[in-house]
Amino acid sequence: MRWTDIQDIAIALEEGDNLIGVAETSGENEVILGTEEGMSIRFHENDLRPMGRDTYGVAGIKLEEGDRVVDMILPESGATILTACENGFGKRSPLDDYRLQARAGKGVINIKATDRNGKVVGMKEIRDEDDLLMITERGIIVRIPVREIRSMGRNTQGVRLLRLDEGDKLVAIARVEHEEEERPDAS
Repeated sequence: MRWTDIQDIAIALEEGDNLIGVAETSGENEVILGTEEGMSIRFHENDLRPMGRDTYGVAGIKLEEGDRVVDMILPESGATILTACENGFGKRSPLDDYRLQARAGKGVINIKATDRNGKVVGMKEIRDEDDLLMITERGIIVRIPVREIRSMGRNTQGVRLLRLDEGDKLVAIARVEHEEEERPDAS
């Protein structure tokens, strides 16, 4: 069985649509959706009504022409939201900067998707004790401690997360547990 066969059983998708995330919820979660043009929306999962498997669902965010959802978060208290863009820039912002809204709205500016930043490639819920894994189009993988990324307001351009070679782009990010560096024995 192909992945698309499984996908068609779980949810009906229109031509050109893709499934970007799946998460188990408690019935009391909030959801944050982020778009590649730098918009985001935070709403309560109770705004989503239960539906059968073979349905199209409901709108989570109202998209501008050419925009698309790139990531989904079920935020937890005490975390910050990290957003990364294709040109290696990004930022982390307090969860409280993302006000709760009704689903299907336009949302708020998450990060300025300018020529400097490029399009958003991902959003992750992070904590100081995490690491951020960044992967480029050319296969370069960089891992940095999250605590090194300063927190700033939601509606900003952010800071450089990694330096890219000419023509390379950031394509994916992941939150991973921090690993302490092994130190050689002094013996």
